[in-house]
Amino acid sequence: MKVLMINGSPRAEGNTYAALQEMEKIFKEESIETEILHVGSMAVRGCIACGSCAKNGKCVFDDVVNEAAPKFAECDGLVVGSPVYYASANATLIAFLDRLFYSTGFDKTMKVGASVVAARRGGLSATFDELNKYFTISGMPVASSQYWNSIHGRTPGEAKEDAEGLQTMRVLARNMAFLMKSIALGKEKYGLPEKEDRVSTHFIRGDMV
Repeated sequence: MKVLMINGSPRAEGNTYAALQEMEKIFKEESIETEILHVGSMAVRGCIACGSCAKNGKCVFDDVVNEAAPKFAECDGLVVGSPVYYASANATLIAFLDRLFYSTGFDKTMKVGASVVAARRGGLSATFDELNKYFTISGMPVASSQYWNSIHGRTPGEAKEDAEGLQTMRVLARNMAFLMKSIALGKEKYGLPEKEDRVSTHFIRGDMV
């Protein structure tokens, strides 16, 4: 099994990375392969709604998003980590995730998702909610821990002193490992849930006066 871990911090070895590392230790114990992809310091532009990905199967901007796409397709779980900026995730990470999820047409159903957030003090739960929305719109179960998946630290590496935050990461990784393994067994016995043709509506009506 494999987990792809996205580090959305511009500090490759900052507090977000400390949280991901703590999870990585548990995944190793569970014999789950991991890869950490650092995207927070890259020049990643946002989606321009050109529709090229629907025709070509990849984003028109050939950067780290297209590099990550096959890794995402192959993995059993995805962990997304970000620092908190103005009660939101790093804008570079959001641009990356918008394009990654939109440009990849493969079925993401039952890949397990988990978001991890790091901050000096506040804005953690808002950022946590923001990142989880990528999973819940894609049929991906969301792994949880004993608390919201957050860790505190100001200067790089300070999060390693947050004993509760580190424990939250370890519990999260164990729960995620259990969920991925359980889903793998379920797929063998029952397969994936039945798919319906997508119904897509909007709120503009032609009969309005």
